[in-house]
Amino acid sequence: MRTLLASLALMFVFLAVAGFAFLYSGLYDVAATAPHWRITEWILETARVRSIKAHATDITAPPRLDDPARIPMGTEHFAAHCALCHGAPGVPKGDIAQGLYPPPPDLAVTASGYSDGELFWIVKHGIKMTGMPAWADHSDEEVWATVVFLRKLPGMTPDEYAKLVMASMAHGGVHEHAGEGKP
Repeated sequence: MRTLLASLALMFVFLAVAGFAFLYSGLYDVAATAPHWRITEWILETARVRSIKAHATDITAPPRLDDPARIPMGTEHFAAHCALCHGAPGVPKGDIAQGLYPPPPDLAVTASGYSDGELFWIVKHGIKMTGMPAWADHSDEEVWATVVFLRKLPGMTPDEYAKLVMASMAHGGVHEHAGEGKP
């Protein structure tokens, strides 16, 4: 038993030294133009998915989440902050999105894979190492309105999107920082 424990300790020390040597060697390419190794991608993807699920477990959507009155605020937030990287109906992803790794997903396709609470958590807190910023300085009402907009995004035509953006602009924009009341 003593030999087994000594062997395990020695193996742990060897792995720790090898890990530090690898980190300091600079061999791992951190360039956004170089894809992750498969094991790195699996670790990061698993951590991302499990973290979102764990942190969003207790988030409950407010009553009447699908109230159409929320759409102008969600449209304003999406058009101002999201479309540049994620694209929108009739609006291609911007140049910044082309240089991000991993590339920002098409939310018209991927948003349906998340619960409302998960989308709220992602928009509110962002995701490390992806380019997805946190919008924690925006009110919960605005973040929920963005979730409502994301639910309407699949199947939306460029004309429908343009009309929503114009309607949002007609309302003068409806951005709220956390802690503020309605404009």
